[in-house]
Order: sequence, then C-alpha cells, then structure tokens
Amino acid sequence: RVAVVGAGVSGLTATKCCLDEGLEPTCFEQSQDIGGVWRYTEHIEAGRPSLYPSVISNTSKEMSAFSDFPFPEDFPVFLPNAQFLDYLQRYAEHFGLREHIKLGTTVVSIRKQPDFATTGQWNVVTEAGGKQTLHVFDAVMVCSGHLSEPSLPLHSFPGIERFRGQYFHSRQYKHPDVFQGKRLLVVGMGNSGVDIAVEASRVAAKVSISTTRGAWLLSRVFEHGYPWDMVLNTRLMSLIKTNLPRPLSWWLMNYKVNQRFNHENYGLQPQKSCLVREPVLNDDLPSYILTGRIAIKPGVKEFKDNSVVFHDCPEEEPIDIVVFCTGYNVSFPFLEESVIRVENKHASLYKYVFPAHLQKPTLAVLGLIKPLGGIMPVAEMQARWVSRVFKGLCQLPSQSVMEKEVNEKKKNPVPWFGLAFDEVLKTEWVVYLDTLASFIGAKPSVLRLLCTDPWLALTIFFGPCSPYQYRLGGPGRWEGARQAILTQWDRVLKPMRPRVPAGSSSSF
Repeated sequence: RVAVVGAGVSGLTATKCCLDEGLEPTCFEQSQDIGGVWRYTEHIEAGRPSLYPSVISNTSKEMSAFSDFPFPEDFPVFLPNAQFLDYLQRYAEHFGLREHIKLGTTVVSIRKQPDFATTGQWNVVTEAGGKQTLHVFDAVMVCSGHLSEPSLPLHSFPGIERFRGQYFHSRQYKHPDVFQGKRLLVVGMGNSGVDIAVEASRVAAKVSISTTRGAWLLSRVFEHGYPWDMVLNTRLMSLIKTNLPRPLSWWLMNYKVNQRFNHENYGLQPQKSCLVREPVLNDDLPSYILTGRIAIKPGVKEFKDNSVVFHDCPEEEPIDIVVFCTGYNVSFPFLEESVIRVENKHASLYKYVFPAHLQKPTLAVLGLIKPLGGIMPVAEMQARWVSRVFKGLCQLPSQSVMEKEVNEKKKNPVPWFGLAFDEVLKTEWVVYLDTLASFIGAKPSVLRLLCTDPWLALTIFFGPCSPYQYRLGGPGRWEGARQAILTQWDRVLKPMRPRVPAGSSSSF
C-alpha cells in the first residue's frame, strides 16, 4: 500500500505508475480537485501553488506529454493553463485514477512505524472535514511540489520597512489591473517576474525589472520557428553539450542564445555566464525593452519612502508598487527533519528522489526539480523507477554510495543549467532521463535500432528526445510508442495550419 501526497502532475503519474506495478496507491489531495499548479483559482489557497490566469506552458506539448498518453493533436503547441489542466483530467480518466484519489484530505503527518527498520512502514495521519484518521502504509511518494511557500527575504532589502508603497510576493499576483497607471518594480528575473512585468507594462505608467545576475532569455519560437525544446533537447545536442570541452560548450551556448539578440545590449547578460541558472522563457521581453515599456535595472541597493536606489546608479527612481519574484522555500511540514533535511533550498536526495540515509527505501520525493525541459516526463520517469524500487524489482546502491554521490553533487554542481535548484542541483535533462530509464530497463538503444529500424533510430538520435522513446521497450512498453515518435511533428503542425497554401510542404 502506497500513500501519494498531492494530485498534481507528479501525484497523478505516481498513482498511475503504482497501478502499473500492481501496487495499491491512495492519493491524498488537500484541495477540491486534481491538477496542482495547473488548476487556476481566483483566490489563493493555503498550501497550494497559485497561478495567474495568463500562464502558458514553457515546454511544448510533445516534450511535456506523459510517455504513453500524447496530447490531442488539435491542442496548441504551447498550452494555456486551462488546456493543460484538461489534459491532466483526461489522463486521470483514461487510466482510472480518480477512484484512488481522496480530495479535500490534508496529510497532517508522516512518521516511521516503531518497527520501521524491519518493515519500512509509515504512519500517515490525514484530516478531512475536521476529522483525523491514522493509516499505515508500506511506502510513501511525496508529490507536494515546491511552489506553495513563498520566499520573501525582506532583510536583504534595506529600507523596505519605510517604503510607503505597496509590495507583495509574486504568488499573490492574479491580474495586471492593480498596476493601472502605477510605477512598478519587479525584483527578480525568473519566468514569473518577466511574465508579470510584460503583462503590467500594458497598463502601468512605468515598469522596471531589477536583476543582480541577469539571465539567458529563450523564446518559445526558436530556430526556423521550431519549439525551443524540440531543437535543444535532442540526443545529438546532449552528446555535444556533455562531451565538448567546457569552454567550447559554453561558447556554443553563448552563440546560440545570442543569435536572436545580443543579451549584453539589452542589459540581460548573466553576470557569470558559466554559473547561470535555468534560462527564462519569454517571447515579448526584447521588443518591450526596445520600445521602452520595460527597463532592466541592477540589483536593489535600498528603498526610500517612495523610491528605490539601485547599485551603481546614484539617482533615485520613484516607484509605487514592488513585486518580489524571489522564489519559494522547499518544505515538508508533514515530515520530521530527520527524514528529509532541507538546507539552502536543497533537499539531500539520491538522484533527487530518495533520502539516502533511511534503513528502508520506502519514501521518495517526486518533482523537486526545475528542469530545462518538460517536468512531466521527468516526474513520470521518477515514478516508474520509484514504484519498481518499492516493489523490489529495482535495487538502490548501499547507503554509503548514495550519501557519497549526494555530497559530491553538493560540492561539484554540473556546469549546465537543467535540473537546477538555485545552483545546487544541475544536470542534463536527457542524461537524467536516460539514467533513470536505464535503472528500469527502458532506455532506448540507438545502436540496436540502427540494425532493426534505422529510420526510427535516426529520428530518435537527431530529432527531439520526446518522452515516447522511453516506452519502446522494457517494463511498461507501449505499442503506440513508435507511431507517436514518427508522427510528433504532425501533431505540432496540426493546430498551426488550418490554412495550407497551395503547393506548400505539409511537414517541417
């Protein structure tokens, strides 16, 4: 019996993967419906991520799909949140997940059984309708996400206590009307910060973004109009990135991201390009900087009553509202610190999933990552691996081996953006998926396919590393995987081409 905490992206696929392995999942969701971060509500719910209505997925539908359930072909390539939620609801219906989900049920605590060293079991206390219930589970999958506890380090901003204007964390943001005619400062240059600044600039008197470190900016519309992730997340690109000498690989990435526009000219160039965090995805920012609707500023030095002073800028800038886009804290309020220790927004987990020090590997964390690529295939691969570990079909290394790897990763972060939690967890998206897939025997062999199915092999190597590749063989093999791979560009084109000019090509 497996307890799954949360019915968002990770919780849904965790429930499904448990069923695939013949385990008995019970998924506890504290809100009134499934969908996690993708379920928009006008009001902000405690303990839940909060979405603004204009959010669109940063990864394309072909690179975001669960590996045995492609998005409908008529869905747009990048999805508004309502359609993303629709997909998750279809996934839940298709695989019969809803009967295993208990809505309106909060997980209060998860504690080891007294005989944990022998049984690996957990006492799980839940609360629904004001009544608490104790359950005993053989294993636990924590799928509660990391976007519900805002990080607002006001102590890092001198003078904020005397600022007379309004300020709030980006989690509070819903609509741009609040900025009508105001002078806005957005602190932080992640995806939310840039989204809010772009939206606000359509109604605000003035919008500035303050960034200390800068960021690489990618567009959803990448080279030759292809979706960015279908160009960058290929096996060929992964091979180049991981095998070129570091200076050469960084030169290549610098060259690629600066092809669209020179980041330095726009004030966006990362302070230390070799330590950059994950890129920001936005299609509008460069043109809004060009037209003066948004100004890029250095880090904040101090706040005054009705203004702000930036580093290296002597003059004060008048402002009315500040939105702090300063990220989120990682926390597991229902777990004891001895189970998962969080330091500097980083949880020490083997392969970002298993606490390395437990006597029995019966608790796992899913989705605690920020990939440069779709989160859904990563969470699903984690769930496939975890469910097989729980069943005893996959073995983890010894405790000492796992702890050594966790500590090495903390000391020597991989120098590529990807699965990044601040600057600690970094690895290459394709490599990570391949690593977990090899644990369960689902990693595709390009060399073997070259002999048996050369066209498929070439598509897999040179084309996008779409999730269907991990259903070609091994446990969980899906008969439709080959066809899904060979028709992926058709599904990209379908919603884009209601009008096909005479004599035009029908494919990319």
